[in-house]
Amino acid sequence: MSLAEIEQAVDKLSRDELAKLAAYIARQDKLGWDEQIEEDFAPGGKHAAALERIDAEIDAGNFRPMP
Repeated sequence: MSLAEIEQAVDKLSRDELAKLAAYIARQDKLGWDEQIEEDFAPGGKHAAALERIDAEIDAGNFRPMP
């Protein structure tokens, strides 16, 4: 199914169905972001080194809890 076909189908939805579709898309988007963040901060991920530096600072006692 093409994007144009999906857009045509969406145009035919009732307000209630459109609201449900919008909520579904928002959930899917959130899940995608959650997966990306997990991947980025996992060992070997593009931000894993940042977490390692933060852990080292905490281990060295250079940590102050936020108020």
